[in-house]
Amino acid sequence: MITVIIVLIVFSIPLAGIITTHLEKQTKLNHAMLKDQLELERLKHENFLLETNKLKLEVDKMEKENDLLEKK
Repeated sequence: MITVIIVLIVFSIPLAGIITTHLEKQTKLNHAMLKDQLELERLKHENFLLETNKLKLEVDKMEKENDLLEKK
């Protein structure tokens, strides 16, 4: 009985190391994925602002053109 317990303890130490290493790698991958998602969201927001500004400029240009046409 004691022999079985000793064998289990001996084999559980490397197993615990393997599990810990796996969880560590998984956590690092999740961190990298979240970092990439954050960067993607930042770029999407920046793109949205640029497109909004572009549309605003186009509307202003169209309004000025309409004003010029109405004055003629």
